[in-house]
Amino acid sequence: MTDRSFLFVLGSSRSGGNTEILAREAAEQLPAGVRQQWVDLAGLALPDFQDGRHDTGDWVPGESEAMLKRATLDATDVVIASPLYWYALSAHTKRYLDYWSGWLTSPGSDFKQRMAGRTLWGVTAMADHDEARAGGLVTSLHHTAAYMRMRFGGVLLGNASRPGQVRADERASIRAKTFFAQDAPLARFPGEGV
Repeated sequence: MTDRSFLFVLGSSRSGGNTEILAREAAEQLPAGVRQQWVDLAGLALPDFQDGRHDTGDWVPGESEAMLKRATLDATDVVIASPLYWYALSAHTKRYLDYWSGWLTSPGSDFKQRMAGRTLWGVTAMADHDEARAGGLVTSLHHTAAYMRMRFGGVLLGNASRPGQVRADERASIRAKTFFAQDAPLARFPGEGV
């Protein structure tokens, strides 16, 4: 297990928020020797993604984009830690995934081939007690994994709104203890054959 490397991508607009607390609780359960890198998207100078697939000329990535791409490609496991904002991923998280589109199509890119077989996970805190309300976020991450031919470990859900409130969510704490130890099957689109 020590050959695994986890990239935790924090997508909250609040540093140290409930989603990050829950992600760190799950990360504490990883065996010693498993590498972890934590990136807080709110602290990066990452402009909105500009789709240049059909432009002429080369795109020169900025420092933050280059670091994110390296970190993503270096990880065996990518953990998207995004609060549930309006039933979907946060804007910071969506921007990060939008950059994947550029990495897929940059000249000489092997991004999709290199990401295939790796594992995508999600962690989210949400104010609503009805976990079905996170369906849009879960579907977005699952379909991203399916498109990339990645494994999908699911989404660790916690209930919280006020800062630190997720610590009182006993169900989330119990799930966090074994979240990264569970099987992560290859993601497939609905109706897609084996």
